[in-house]
Amino acid sequence: MTPEEIARLPYRPCVGVVLTHADGRVFAGQRADMAEPAWQMPQGGIDKGETPVEAALRELREETGVGAEHVTVLRETAEWLPYDLPKEVLPYRGKYRGQTQKWVLMRLDAPDDLIDLSHEDVEFSDWRWMRGADLLAEIVPFKREIYAAVLREFGLA
Repeated sequence: MTPEEIARLPYRPCVGVVLTHADGRVFAGQRADMAEPAWQMPQGGIDKGETPVEAALRELREETGVGAEHVTVLRETAEWLPYDLPKEVLPYRGKYRGQTQKWVLMRLDAPDDLIDLSHEDVEFSDWRWMRGADLLAEIVPFKREIYAAVLREFGLA
């Protein structure tokens, strides 16, 4: 695709979940579809009729097994945050140049052993709690700016 064609593509509306531990660390999962280290927070598309918080709770359950009854929703980002995908993966799903995301901050109010990566969608092969700076060092580079903005907004940077 030419740069002009890419620029005309829309962003896919998505949500991201910042799931925190009581000590302030953040949930990060190793992408199951990547052989090299590629850690990220849960995220995914918004289904028709869903609010960002509803979509975030659904994605969290699908990817980690953690249900709405096990978290406290604290807040969401003030603005939608877009990012462009690398040229080698464009166009995403045949029609998007990247994603625009609302991020939702949640606190886990249940034991860690509730987390089940094979609950529904196997998105992650491993997980761990990370400090914000450690997560920024481990994620794929094209998401780093968005993650840094989200962690700053939520006071976790």
